[in-house]
Amino acid sequence: MSSDNKKSARPAMLGAAHTDASEYGENVRNLDMIKRRQKYLGGSILFYHQPVNLVRGEGVWLYDDEGNRYLDCYNNVASVGHCHPHVVDALTSQAKLINTHSRYLHENVIDYAEKLAGLMPGNLDVCMFVCTGTEANELAMRIARTVSGNQGAIVMEASYHGNSTLIDELSTAAHPIASQRPEHLVAVEPPNTYRGPFRKGEHDNLAARYADLVDEAIAELDKRGQGTAAFVCDTIFDTQGSLEAPKDYFTKVYEKVRAAGGLCIADEIQAGLCRTGTWWGFEHYDVVPDIVTLGKPMGDGHPVAAVVTTREIAEKFTSSAVYFNTFAGNPVSAAVGKAVLEVCEGEKLVSNCAEVGRYLRQRLEKLAERHAIIGDVRGQGLFLGIELVHDRKTKQPASDISSMVPDAMKEKGVIMGMTGRYGNILKVRPPLVFSKQNADQVVETLDQVLSELANPAERPGATASSSAQVERVDQGVITERMLEKFAANGCERIQVSPGVVITPLAIDKARSLKIVIERVFIN
Repeated sequence: MSSDNKKSARPAMLGAAHTDASEYGENVRNLDMIKRRQKYLGGSILFYHQPVNLVRGEGVWLYDDEGNRYLDCYNNVASVGHCHPHVVDALTSQAKLINTHSRYLHENVIDYAEKLAGLMPGNLDVCMFVCTGTEANELAMRIARTVSGNQGAIVMEASYHGNSTLIDELSTAAHPIASQRPEHLVAVEPPNTYRGPFRKGEHDNLAARYADLVDEAIAELDKRGQGTAAFVCDTIFDTQGSLEAPKDYFTKVYEKVRAAGGLCIADEIQAGLCRTGTWWGFEHYDVVPDIVTLGKPMGDGHPVAAVVTTREIAEKFTSSAVYFNTFAGNPVSAAVGKAVLEVCEGEKLVSNCAEVGRYLRQRLEKLAERHAIIGDVRGQGLFLGIELVHDRKTKQPASDISSMVPDAMKEKGVIMGMTGRYGNILKVRPPLVFSKQNADQVVETLDQVLSELANPAERPGATASSSAQVERVDQGVITERMLEKFAANGCERIQVSPGVVITPLAIDKARSLKIVIERVFIN
């Protein structure tokens, strides 16, 4: 399969990522390392057209092998900051004593479970530890199927929940064609009030309209003989572009799912642990799920994850099933998880995320007044989405521009990602210890980048005659090597379709070769 076909087969949110070393020009740094990585690592995905070799982290900062410093505005793995001293000390201190599986008595896992359960609302007071978010969602679905007696799952379109066989099936971002999905799965439109079927300012009763889509999903699962075992939803809607659901959306959905005999699973792997300005993302909607899944942020870089549910549900599950996990809940992991919660409490990270997130959002909304390409700014706390569009009226996704932003931001010292169904949403998801000063740097850098990228064809020196030979590129990645071939054939102008990625090095090469790059949009 060619690299272009690989590119087109991936979700649009990976438009700035690479899976093949051939996509890089010979002038890319660390090319030998990139080739070695591809040779020995299966499914290797690399961010950036000029990959960064990170060797050290501290707080909100990352450092590469040349000593360059980057403001981390992307990583939720190092949740309380890279290499937080309290977490590192907890890990190393326990590792010097003992680390073994959880089928022996040890105080750490009990202390951690008590502390974690104490932060949950309602009757969510039983913890089952796993190592990853995928494992957490897998176990949650197993519990839901056992307790409900049904098999079906309802998820969002363009969702992502993990990479085991079952959870990959639930991840519709990777399986966009509904007819190719398994019988036990039905997806509904996420409550996107900006560009979804029901929009703010155009429709009323938005919560009810989107919630009513779940009725159709329940009926379809019944028709297939699957029944409804669970409704699974990431409460910050990461892969859909950091959405804010109408306030009573989850209340209405949970009522429908429970009436059908299903359980409500809140995937808090992205939204949980202070991120949205509350301990858990679902708290914004005044609901209490039946099961909560937690993942990577819980260990600040160490593999810690969990399922939290009620005593009643846990006992129904364990009465007919056996669950144990050799590695999860080990003394080192439990010490790390507990230390992370202590940092969250001690450094008041719930209020920090709320306050700094509010400040950052206000600054981004102000930035939108300067840049028409910013169609919408949304999200909660320190998880924000910036939707780029070519036309605010038609909302045409500016995927071509957004795919270049992460590279351009990185070159100016800020690490940022992208997401969304069309790959046109910038993802702002920094460590929880982010400050207002850090927020200022992000906004000021993004201001510069958008000014430079919004229309690269009009940069100084980018001119060509109307009779120039024209090449058309409709998919894939434009690289230096490709431009050199075009130039050798006398090309002076390239028309590029939306979604095609142009590497920053290719933009520089086009300028040196006096090739004009034009973006051609479909109305």
